[in-house]
Amino acid sequence: MDVVIIGGGLAGLCAALDLRQRGHAVTLLERRSYPFHRVCGEYISNEVLPYLRRLGVAVAALQPAALSRFQLSSPAGRTLGVPLALGGFGVSRYQLDHYLYKLAEARGVDVRQGTTATDVAFDASQDQHRVTLADGSHLLARVVLGAYGKRSTLDRQLQRSFFQQRSPYLGVKYHLRYDQAKDLIALHNFADGYAGISAIEDDKYCFCYLTTRNNLKAYGTIPQLEQQVLARNPFLARIFQEAEFLYAQPEVINEISFAPKQAVEQHVLMCGDAAGLITPLCGNGMAMAIHGASLAADCAHAFLAGQYTRVALEAAYQRTWQRHFGPRLQVGRTVQNLFGRPVLSEVVVGSLRYWPAAVRALVRGTHGTAW
Repeated sequence: MDVVIIGGGLAGLCAALDLRQRGHAVTLLERRSYPFHRVCGEYISNEVLPYLRRLGVAVAALQPAALSRFQLSSPAGRTLGVPLALGGFGVSRYQLDHYLYKLAEARGVDVRQGTTATDVAFDASQDQHRVTLADGSHLLARVVLGAYGKRSTLDRQLQRSFFQQRSPYLGVKYHLRYDQAKDLIALHNFADGYAGISAIEDDKYCFCYLTTRNNLKAYGTIPQLEQQVLARNPFLARIFQEAEFLYAQPEVINEISFAPKQAVEQHVLMCGDAAGLITPLCGNGMAMAIHGASLAADCAHAFLAGQYTRVALEAAYQRTWQRHFGPRLQVGRTVQNLFGRPVLSEVVVGSLRYWPAAVRALVRGTHGTAW
């Protein structure tokens, strides 16, 4: 087998489509069954559109919301806003991932749902990987892509350094109906966190926030946290008072780590959140995952076509990944440090509202260009 991809999110599915389009045999492993929800802001920069068109992905068929304006609020409700230079679109992962899965399957990708990889071992003598599945069976592959998201037990097996450190962050997501301009993506600060809201398909909105375990521990339950902390921001208070929440319970994910990661681990090429996670305040992780799939597919194809040795493959991928995403992640960490703390957030928003060029520069720093 040419390629095994572990994880069927945006990075895994787009890499599978790309490599299959180039004629390679691809098996994709996804531990869940489509369709399903993911904790995600569900905003994608338009920088990805030329690449998706090359993959034959008909984004318009999903009827996404078109997003062209950005608004940021401080915990007390001060605001600043700028247009989004490239613009973007909003679509649920429930719909998008399922669409990409069906497309990949139709193109000949061997998609195995409900399948978990428990171990990946590299055999240097054979120059190939042995992927062990939860049922005890094995797959052999010349290239393995790790596209399994923010955190997995495979990270422990691969002895990744970030996995040894506890992360204080957790994410919460809802879908809702709400009266907000459909072209606006809004980010609202609160003590030790921030929330984003933007339109997706079917006149729905994605409402997703990041906070800390300590914040939750102090108030005991997510509803109490939302009423006692988030609702101090008047924009968030209005959402909780007026919106129709479409989930009985929110989607929640723990241990979200923004620590630096390596793009190659034990000869596995990491992409998407497994390679590096941009802070949610910057709101562009989905585009980064898709772009990362493109970079991984380019390098894997060159190796499979005999243009790279294994050493050259791994060096080229690490180099190109760092060149494209290293600066964006650094800007993201800097931006994150400016917000989430009430006093500092008030000062920063109060200052930047009179300096729109600086806001536009920060947005550009966390977004890429079309490729």
